[in-house]
Amino acid sequence: MAKNAEKKSSEKKNFFKRVGGFFVGIGRKFKETYFELKKVTWPTKKDIVNYSVVVLVFMVIMGVIIGVIDLGAGKLVELLVS
Repeated sequence: MAKNAEKKSSEKKNFFKRVGGFFVGIGRKFKETYFELKKVTWPTKKDIVNYSVVVLVFMVIMGVIIGVIDLGAGKLVELLVS
């Protein structure tokens, strides 16, 4: 009976150690992430504006190309059906 009581008390300690270790691990990951983000070379405001303009221009061009293809395909189908 005494062995069972000792075993249960050691299991409880192990459980709490495991739970505590879990939260310590989470904290360690956040700390590592913070230090890695400090090493990142972030783009300047000018770079961000330039990249955004390039993306927007590309989207407009692709929209026009897809619109022209869609219009042409629609007219072709209309011509074939009539």
